[in-house]
Amino acid sequence: MPSPSVEDYIKAIYKAHAEHGNVATQDLAGRLSVSAPAVSKMLRKLSELRLISHTPYQGIKLTRAGEKMALEIIRHHRLIELYLVQAMGYSWDSVHEEAERLEHHISEAFEDRIDQLLGHPATCPHGDPIPTRAGTIARTSNRSLAHQRSPAQLMVRRVSDEDADLLRHFEALGIIPGTAIEFVKQEPFEGPLILNVGGKLVQLTPHAAKQIFVDLAPARADAGDA
Repeated sequence: MPSPSVEDYIKAIYKAHAEHGNVATQDLAGRLSVSAPAVSKMLRKLSELRLISHTPYQGIKLTRAGEKMALEIIRHHRLIELYLVQAMGYSWDSVHEEAERLEHHISEAFEDRIDQLLGHPATCPHGDPIPTRAGTIARTSNRSLAHQRSPAQLMVRRVSDEDADLLRHFEALGIIPGTAIEFVKQEPFEGPLILNVGGKLVQLTPHAAKQIFVDLAPARADAGDA
């Protein structure tokens, strides 16, 4: 069985690649709060285990076995998050750290039981897709609200789950996955974004907007009616 640290590295590599298309040592060091030498040592181990391919100056890539491991641990994490919210009454801002601890220790039978109890869910409380048991994962939006032009009618697809304070702030504003919002404008000189959320105008800092991922909202069926 792989150690929790190996799984943490594999998951971090997968997420970094999904977000940026490449993975650098310094990026991993920042994500995992470790030193660059510690990352280099672990990368050698992961290469020996045939979980990654690492070519100097070419970045780091997961092998098929590494990707399978990453999707499995991500599936554990997101199912645990949803179970804690739906079955145990946790708030969505408190489940990430719990899932980080538990994801390494549940069995496949326990994972399947959670999946069945929750009705085979497609997403976690923060809108991230849950990988299937077969190791596939649905595509999701990587369009950050901070990089969206205004005006625009948008649908919130997912939010970053790593900052509990931000999650509480988003919930207070009504910005949760599945919510339709209108991006009205951004104030000059990189000022706050002005959003219409459920008929109420709210302000959001550019930093917070980077943690919200959106799609263009589907056109209304009656949009062309006179």
